[in-house]
Amino acid sequence: MASSLPAFTVRRGEPVLVAPAEPTPREVKPLSDIDDGEGMRFYSSGIHLYRSNPAKAGQDPARVIREALARALVPYYPLAGRLREEKGRKLVVDCAGQGVMFAEADADLTADDFGDVQSPPFPCFESFILESTTIAGVEPVVDRPLLYIQVTRLKCGGFIFGQRFCHCIVDAPGGMQFEKAICELACGAGAPSVAPAWGREMFMARRPPRPSYPHLEYREPAGGHDRMLSTPPADMARVPFFFGAREIAGLRQRAPPGMRCSRFELVAACIWRSRTAALGYSPDEEVRLSFIVNARGRPEIPLPDGFYGNAFAYSVAATTAGELCGRDLGYALELVKKAKAAVTHDYLLSVADLMVLEGRPLFALSRTYIVSDVSHAGFKSVDFGWGKAVYGGPAKGGEGPLPGVTNYFSRAKNGKGEECTVVPVCLPKDAMEKFQLEVEGLTAEL
Repeated sequence: MASSLPAFTVRRGEPVLVAPAEPTPREVKPLSDIDDGEGMRFYSSGIHLYRSNPAKAGQDPARVIREALARALVPYYPLAGRLREEKGRKLVVDCAGQGVMFAEADADLTADDFGDVQSPPFPCFESFILESTTIAGVEPVVDRPLLYIQVTRLKCGGFIFGQRFCHCIVDAPGGMQFEKAICELACGAGAPSVAPAWGREMFMARRPPRPSYPHLEYREPAGGHDRMLSTPPADMARVPFFFGAREIAGLRQRAPPGMRCSRFELVAACIWRSRTAALGYSPDEEVRLSFIVNARGRPEIPLPDGFYGNAFAYSVAATTAGELCGRDLGYALELVKKAKAAVTHDYLLSVADLMVLEGRPLFALSRTYIVSDVSHAGFKSVDFGWGKAVYGGPAKGGEGPLPGVTNYFSRAKNGKGEECTVVPVCLPKDAMEKFQLEVEGLTAEL
């Protein structure tokens, strides 16, 4: 992976609003009570890097994508609307075809200048995504475009597609569904192959709301100070960790006999335990792993085909630092598997109930490691007609103002060309070496 880029300049044109290419319904659509939680009120950034394609010589990717975007916004017209906050902090979408923000740019770089970039953060990503307005350090989502896109042409004939979605309106699979609709239209299709479905009523709070789970994900743990919340960004180290066949085999050897574990469960348990040890929490302090559990593909949660809203919940594994680090990896794995299995349709409705009753709170952060697995989102398959992306994935290693608290798991190739799960870990500099040693100890084959 390239550690740095040569000196370069990005010349960005004036951003413009792109409205749906045809008239769309004028209406107000409420978000679900999962969509509009405080933890969803931010913009999630993604980047796709493309090489030149001789078959596309003379075609401007910015023009092709802009025209396809306008057409895609016809069936996906709520994305062209604006959020409005009503009583109880309830968010609704004012659908009036206001448009999404679009900018085209040029950079004196080539696709090769980025090297073999495999994992986030994407080099100098700030130059290739179009930012929205911030007020006093807070990024508002009300009365703002719900999508920002920048297409940056490279001097080699390739380009970079950078996007920022308001998380209230889509989750990662939903955002990918929309991007693939743009791709299909850019490649000549008459309509997207998957028709969008709103379906937000599935995740509305019950009447009366009656949360039926403890929802630790929204309760701060008892205990002392968490240094992860106060370490300045300049004092943090960022290192990508690759979990290939050898590392996964080492972790599997440490699982209890007969326990079936996914790659995600193995990697999440390993990093949670290693991170806790490296940060030096007191043995009696509560520590947590909070991760996203996707509701898609579950027969007991009958989502409509084409649903593009948020269809997940955070689930929590919790214990003390002493228990987590003093016992074998199997203990952490059991906690992870139990938390993963807890997310049912009833659990999602319980989250919606809690959102309404408690003012749509932010999830807990103290001594909590928050994980989102986007390794199966299909970022590299986004093809606007120039071929598959050289890099496709999150722009950043995690989202939010506190580095290292949240992480993305994605797929990439390591230095040997092996397909791996990659985790861009961010920790205080004095904790990183200890973390590395802990990971090496858990992944070494027995």
